[in-house]
Amino acid sequence: MQDPAILIVDDEISLSKMIKTVLNKEGFTLIHTAATAKEALEIVQNHSVDYILLDVMLPDESGFDLCPKLRMLTKAYIIFLTAKVSDLDKLTGFAIGADDYITKPFNPLEVVARIRARMRRDLVIPEFSETPASSKTIYSCGRFSVDEQAGELIVDGKIIPCPAQVFHLLLYFCKHPNRVFSKTQLLEAVWGMDSYVDDNTVMVHIRRIRERIEKDPGAPEHLVTVRGLGYKLVKEK
Repeated sequence: MQDPAILIVDDEISLSKMIKTVLNKEGFTLIHTAATAKEALEIVQNHSVDYILLDVMLPDESGFDLCPKLRMLTKAYIIFLTAKVSDLDKLTGFAIGADDYITKPFNPLEVVARIRARMRRDLVIPEFSETPASSKTIYSCGRFSVDEQAGELIVDGKIIPCPAQVFHLLLYFCKHPNRVFSKTQLLEAVWGMDSYVDDNTVMVHIRRIRERIEKDPGAPEHLVTVRGLGYKLVKEK
């Protein structure tokens, strides 16, 4: 399993050092640190990053403001590290591009566990692939299509930016059209049994998919809710 590049964005220097030390002991060696939003943007612009541990309270800019900027530059898996514990804060984090959320105080080994869980999922659903063009897998559904090998969502002929976890969830629906999945089934299939997410996570990611593929996200035609059962991607046979 390739050693991923990890960026720690936190102005608490002692906390960053502790997380870095634990990651090093667990075998992760490609680690960058940033104490400000400006430093984080510079690192992402100049280095390939696979995972970002992002604090919300930064000295020059909120992590909530920084996250969308990072998302425009990278498809890295973004995990918020924050003392903000309300459901609204968590939903805000997911809505602006985060993939996971850890509340302070936390055991740094939990960070390791979540990164490894994501790495295992990526082995099953790789985000990028150098598969020859002749063997491309593209799923088409009305006005949008998903290019699995390129990791791209195309809507009305335009490539639409899509966070990694949103892409993986949509890809899973595309691979199983016209089939109803409960929230629990989606959590197990896309996030993994050992992930630290809940039903709200699925709801937020469903909404983020609809915002990208539906003409009217409030009245979805493609990714629909089946009352009392779950969700399904409707595709004409």
